[in-house]
Amino acid sequence: PGHRRIWSGHDCINLRLTTFGGLYAWEFAKGGRDLRVRVEGQLTFNSTIPMVDAAISGSGIAYVPESLVSRHIAEGRLTLVLGDWSPPFAGYHLYYPSRRLLSPALAVIVDALRHRS
Repeated sequence: PGHRRIWSGHDCINLRLTTFGGLYAWEFAKGGRDLRVRVEGQLTFNSTIPMVDAAISGSGIAYVPESLVSRHIAEGRLTLVLGDWSPPFAGYHLYYPSRRLLSPALAVIVDALRHRS
């Protein structure tokens, strides 16, 4: 997956996050080897949901969390590519001020997320 020529014949759907400062590089991992690949394509989105929709419509290859597409893969609308190079998802992280009293609503969210891990 690290060779640019592999991706040159495909329309890849890019993700641009304002917090990231540019196009997101696709991340691959296998056997202790980590790769980050910048791909090119006609479409760029700032959210993964339209990326999935574009991939389903045949507009290109999208790099998104498998949890977003597992149903589409199971139902045959999408095909998993390079699954053996997919890095494990480390999970979400929640940051909040530790020196302030949590609001009841935030305390419920923190408690719910803590029990899911």
